[in-house]
Amino acid sequence: MTDLPTKARVVIIGGGISGCSVAYHLAELGWIDIVLLERKQLTSGTTWHAAGLVGQLRASQNMTRLAKYSADLYTRLEAETGLATGFRQCGSITVALTEERKEEILRQASMARAFDVEVNELSPDEVKALYPHMNIDGVVAGVHLPKDGQADPANIALALAKGARARGAKIVEQVKVTGVTEANGRVTGVNWQSAGDEGHIAADMVVNCGGMWGRDLAAQNGVTLPLHACEHFYIVTENIPDLAQMPVLRVPDECAYYKEDAGKMMLGAFEPVAKPWGMNGISEDFCFDQLPEDFDHFEPILEMGVNRMPMLAEAGIHTFFNGPESFTPDDRYYLGEAPELKGYWIAAGYNSVGIVSSGGAGMALAQWMNDGEPPFDLWEIDIRRAQPFQKNRRYLRERVSETLGLLYADHFPYRQPETARGVRRSPLHEHLKAKGAVFGETAGWERANWFADPGQEREYRYSWKRQNWFDNQRAEHMAMRTGVGLLDMTSFGKIRVDGRDALAFMQTVCANQMDVDPGRIVYTQMLNARGGIECDLTVTRLAENSFFLVVPGATLQRDLAWLRRHVGDAAVTILDVTASEVVLPLMGPKARDVLAQVSPNDFSNEAHPFGMAREIEIGMGLARAHRVTYVGELGWEIYVSSDQAAHVWESIVEAGEPLGLKLCGLHAMDSCRIEKAFRHFGHDITDEDHVLEAGLGFAVKTKKGDFIGRDAVLRKREEGLGRRMMQFRLKDPEPLLFHNEPILRDGKIVSFVTSGNYGHALGGAIGMGYVPCRTPGEKADDLLGSTYQIDVAGRIVEAEASLAPMYDPKSERPKA
Repeated sequence: MTDLPTKARVVIIGGGISGCSVAYHLAELGWIDIVLLERKQLTSGTTWHAAGLVGQLRASQNMTRLAKYSADLYTRLEAETGLATGFRQCGSITVALTEERKEEILRQASMARAFDVEVNELSPDEVKALYPHMNIDGVVAGVHLPKDGQADPANIALALAKGARARGAKIVEQVKVTGVTEANGRVTGVNWQSAGDEGHIAADMVVNCGGMWGRDLAAQNGVTLPLHACEHFYIVTENIPDLAQMPVLRVPDECAYYKEDAGKMMLGAFEPVAKPWGMNGISEDFCFDQLPEDFDHFEPILEMGVNRMPMLAEAGIHTFFNGPESFTPDDRYYLGEAPELKGYWIAAGYNSVGIVSSGGAGMALAQWMNDGEPPFDLWEIDIRRAQPFQKNRRYLRERVSETLGLLYADHFPYRQPETARGVRRSPLHEHLKAKGAVFGETAGWERANWFADPGQEREYRYSWKRQNWFDNQRAEHMAMRTGVGLLDMTSFGKIRVDGRDALAFMQTVCANQMDVDPGRIVYTQMLNARGGIECDLTVTRLAENSFFLVVPGATLQRDLAWLRRHVGDAAVTILDVTASEVVLPLMGPKARDVLAQVSPNDFSNEAHPFGMAREIEIGMGLARAHRVTYVGELGWEIYVSSDQAAHVWESIVEAGEPLGLKLCGLHAMDSCRIEKAFRHFGHDITDEDHVLEAGLGFAVKTKKGDFIGRDAVLRKREEGLGRRMMQFRLKDPEPLLFHNEPILRDGKIVSFVTSGNYGHALGGAIGMGYVPCRTPGEKADDLLGSTYQIDVAGRIVEAEASLAPMYDPKSERPKA
């Protein structure tokens, strides 16, 4: 190992397709001093036994963008490196055996059109024509993606490695990284070991591409990387005479996929209840290894497979394969810099889609490392979404037994995980449960999504149509519109920023004016240098040098990391205080009447105007009342210490019952907010969306002085908007909107819905979405002069469009 350098710009840990892709793309950007260390041999972990499916349509526009990049990369790699990647665009077919699955795949086809992916919808007979070996009994519909394909995973990884080496990267096998070293909160290098030798490579950056080994390696440095291996099964038949090349076939209702390969047929499965593996660690000797066969576990899949693909009854089984792959709690992989340690980067946890993902992921991570910011919105796969508790091994073991199967389960809207629940609970959890709450999960928090009526079953019945809680949502929604509703939003992320330089710091990271009187609440965004939205939040100035930030629960780790990244030498402390306070939004025209029953304080407009927070007496305790609303009605968010929360909640409920107070869930809050066209971070606004094009210029104060993103705001004002966020209401009250449905302007697809819900007060499904301007700064009248439609599973539905909120467009109600 004397040829190993003692210093490098970056050390990549892991020689699977992920690590090789990162090395390739960093080298392509001109980086030198790249070192990749592989503990055994390249591809020897998971890559070598992957099925190699390359499906270009993913769950969002940017994930599709990454998958399409992978396909393009694998097409050109062979010519560049001379190594065959085996990539061929044989196409793919997905078939539905139920009406619900038909709705799903037709919605996916609509989404493909919006994302510029070639797609064909198929009748059962057309499925048979494209795939004559298939028994189409029970098939109700199909979708064909002609440019999907399959490839040789190991050869792709080796081609990437060869391309990286050709540009100067050093890739060394049989070297195990025993630890990542750090000092003063950042990476300093890695320690390595090989055949009795050991040493250290000093490095500015380290990339953990360790796959199923990645979690334990990350944990050595206190870095959260929640993934766990599961057993993944497939069979390969003996050679079948005259078996022609066919599309990849997916039959998700039978948990199965089929792939023709070199005259043989592969049948793989994503069974509903998977088998976690490696609970006691992974053997040091693991290299190109298989796991023990478990025919009993696979037999139900094979039985359905023989019926679906009759040729399997005649063909002998050449290989029964069982190998480990890593899965994550939400079936999305991890990319980006760990918030716990500067210079520690991650590309891992691919959930059995690592081949189609790694090309694009390597490109995106390399650009992120090079530029200091992602090339486009990558929040879905950002490592900063991981919650610290999620590295718990029992939690992961239970959750991944479900997430493997969820890959092929119906992807119903609002689907909630069933395993590993109840980890984070509000102090009011049992109170809510006793009142009929049906809980969902976000970032580990149990949140009341809706309340069941007496005698109603307290669980979801999923569907692409109206689900069993639709009427409950309507009642809760209208209670907040016409009466009063009470929610529990304890899951809000809460951050204190204190210190001598707190004001100057907040002025720098926030776009709105932070120099306000103590007690004032400011709605603002934190922007990046492009004017994109890094965080959407409210900030309350508690005192001269003290600020209280409220952010979405799912983005808390991201937002803490962003704040800490920009502290520099400022004399401030940044503290997560999420668990210290319960948040009780009391919303609706009668909210003031309820508060008058439980508090002696004056809640009139004069005493407590909109955008003000102050301490109040409530019941026999104390709380802070914030006059803000995310539903668009008169209301307060009551912040109360966790120890007094139950008392305050009981006091409000008792006082409110005679006034018709209704307990409300998150589904109703979301349907209210979308009627008001309030933006939702991660859907309507992301770090890729310019704050002015998002329609949030009112929260930007360029005259206050310099702040992050100010120059980008001024440039955009000068050059004119390239697109505008608009709100849509379907004129037919029956169809539902969720997200990613294509938006048509004057008959042509121009965009897609970023978020959707049903507007019970407006009488139809409501969607948000960006519409490109035909000329920079296109006037509002011209935008609104067009006709708009939305494609719902192939059905074109007329839509009303607006730039102002369709409900209460003058925003009079919250301040009334």
